[in-house]
Amino acid sequence: MSSKPILQVSNLTKRFGNLVAVNNVTLQIHEGEIVGLIGPNGAGKTTFFNTITGLYTPDEGRVIFKGEDITGVPPHKICKLGMSRTFQVTKAFTEMTVEETVRVGAYNRHGEDDVMEKVDEVISFCGLEEIRHQKCGDLGLASLRRVELARAMATEPDLLLLDEAGAGLTAAELAELMEILRQLNKEQSVTLCVVEHVMQMVMGLCERIFVLDAGELIAEGTPEEISNNPRVIEAYLGERAIR
Repeated sequence: MSSKPILQVSNLTKRFGNLVAVNNVTLQIHEGEIVGLIGPNGAGKTTFFNTITGLYTPDEGRVIFKGEDITGVPPHKICKLGMSRTFQVTKAFTEMTVEETVRVGAYNRHGEDDVMEKVDEVISFCGLEEIRHQKCGDLGLASLRRVELARAMATEPDLLLLDEAGAGLTAAELAELMEILRQLNKEQSVTLCVVEHVMQMVMGLCERIFVLDAGELIAEGTPEEISNNPRVIEAYLGERAIR
């Protein structure tokens, strides 16, 4: 793991009226690692993603990405800087084909002259060749998850945030997704931050895990440390099987 942080979040707070969705969160993600972000429903995980990627403006705190202060910067500019994300509810364009959807992401760094080269590369990497001309609205959940990942990958991120990419997948589909993510991390040096409820994916993929509860960061550590942390077990893991 590199000692150089790619993302530094300091005292980040996001409120919605009287609800404090993210409360004074401070953490660092280092270049080249895979980290997880877990916690119960309503813990603030997606709000945290939305705030660091510019969809929401924080009420307090700073977000530093690759040494640059991006607090309050619009999402499209943050994407240009090299941070991309998937969404908990797949945002694939239902009336567009897989190829067209991936091309939308590729336009982040490519013009018409070379955009299809990037599209072909990402479609091959994600194993989408056989469905590249199908409409996204006709696809099942597992395929949509891959299309969503491919769209984000096509933006050529340095840091990729994955919001419950494993939700609803079978064991075989989950294993295939995890292998794609490992290859993306190792072969293309993309740093990954994974929000996930599927513990098999979190424990099998992540080097470090952050735990949110009621908007607060309550723990940080290796999968083994987190799975044995009494506060995490009480707040979230409970009787969940750690595989």
